[in-house]
Amino acid sequence: MFDVISAIIEQGARDLNIELPPGTGAAFRAYSDFLEAHSKHFNLTTISGEENIARLHFLDSLALLTFVQFADARIIDIGSGAGFPGVPLKIAEPSINLTLLDATQKRISFLSNLCTMLSIEATCIHARAEEAAHKLDTRAQYDIAVSRAVSELNILCELCLPFVRTGGCLIAMKSVDSTDEAARAHCAIETLGAVLQEIHDYTIPGTGIVHRALVIRKTETTSDKYPRRFARIKACPL
Repeated sequence: MFDVISAIIEQGARDLNIELPPGTGAAFRAYSDFLEAHSKHFNLTTISGEENIARLHFLDSLALLTFVQFADARIIDIGSGAGFPGVPLKIAEPSINLTLLDATQKRISFLSNLCTMLSIEATCIHARAEEAAHKLDTRAQYDIAVSRAVSELNILCELCLPFVRTGGCLIAMKSVDSTDEAARAHCAIETLGAVLQEIHDYTIPGTGIVHRALVIRKTETTSDKYPRRFARIKACPL
C-alpha cells in the first residue's frame, strides 16, 4: 500500500544525497502516527498533517547529515521537545549514541515512550540545560550538540557549548534571517571557546523553504563558570 510518509522520506533522502538504512520509511511512519496521536496532550508541535510532518520536521532534521560526520558520534539534542532533530538523525544513522535533553517532564515522558516504540536506544534526560551542563557525566562529553531551539544564538551557545568536547561542534538550526543574530553572537562564541566555522543554507526537499544550519566548532575548553544561571544569561547575554 502506498505510504505518503515513506515516499516523501525516500525522495527527500535522494534529493539530499543521503543513503537511508532499510526500514526507515516504516520507522518514520510510526513516528508520525505517534506524534499526531500525542501532540496536543504533550504540547509538542503546531505542525500537523503527514506531508508537513514529513518535510518540515523529518527532512529538515535529516538535512544536518549533509554538513558534518554523524556516524558513530556521541550526540546530544538540547531542548529536544518532540525529538527534532535528534530522533530522525538516529533513525537515519543508527550508529549515533543519542541523548535527548528537555526541561519539561511531559516531553521527556513522550520521548522515552517514542524511543521504546521505535526500538531506539537513547538516553532521555529531564533537566535544564544550564544545570545539566555542569554535571560530570554530560559536560564536554559530546561530539556534536544539536538544537532547534528558538533562543537567540548567543544564549543558545552558552547553554549548549559546555556539553561539547574540544574539537566537537554545535549545530544550531536557524532561519535564513539569522545573519544579524550570528553577528551578535560573535562575542559569546569566542568567550565560550569556539568559532563559527560554517553557515549552510539549505532548501527542505519538496518545498521552497530555506533554513540555515550554523556549525560552531569548539576549539578550547569552556570556562567552568559557564553556563550561568538562566536568569543571568537572559539578563546579561554574552
